[in-house]
Amino acid sequence: MDKAGRLNLDAYKKLLSDQVAIVSIMWANNETGTIFPVIEMAELANAAGVMFHTDAVQAVGKIPMMLQDTKIDMLSLSGHKLHAPKGIGVLYLRRGTRYRPLLRGGHQERGRRAGTENSASIVGLGKACELALEYMEFENIQVKEMRDRLERGITEQIPHCFVTGDLYNRLPNTTDIAFEYIEGESILMLLNKAGIAASSGSACTSGSLEPSHVMQAMDIPYTAAHGTIRFSFSRYNMKC
Repeated sequence: MDKAGRLNLDAYKKLLSDQVAIVSIMWANNETGTIFPVIEMAELANAAGVMFHTDAVQAVGKIPMMLQDTKIDMLSLSGHKLHAPKGIGVLYLRRGTRYRPLLRGGHQERGRRAGTENSASIVGLGKACELALEYMEFENIQVKEMRDRLERGITEQIPHCFVTGDLYNRLPNTTDIAFEYIEGESILMLLNKAGIAASSGSACTSGSLEPSHVMQAMDIPYTAAHGTIRFSFSRYNMKC
């Protein structure tokens, strides 16, 4: 990974061999929003005879996907990221993909997962997906404009801060801003008092004193890595 959070495909190619059972990579980074070349990586894995899974939790509903035109074997998503009920998700399996259930004991889900289906949440997720497709253009124009406006306002008015990740290839709704010389948790407390919901990119809440591993991989200065804040927008946000 380079300083913009981009993956090194040459290094990836060298790792593919008959000793690799499966590749699993997120479609877009959850902190920076940087989009990874998942389709190309899936093709390379397929050519090497390696199964390919992508965690598309952040990306589903934000960017177009035509899975039938890719070599992706498995894809997972979570409903709450596109305004569906919490606790519902999807595991996509390409036809013919070998699969061993984790939970056994019933015939539900064609024997792939035992237990009674959460029908209400399944319907909710289906409707949320329909709406996400309907508003995808809005996400990539209007929501992106709100994100960019926030970035300009913050970086122009506040010294010693900068946007992390790949600024030219990222999700339209996500921005991760690093503030030097201040802890992210302190910023979040002040934002919360102002009624603003955001999240810290650091691992402070997990009990670790180390900054986010993503920031470390991008070689973000230590003085700034502890002060990263992620802002996420949606079609339900409005301009002030």
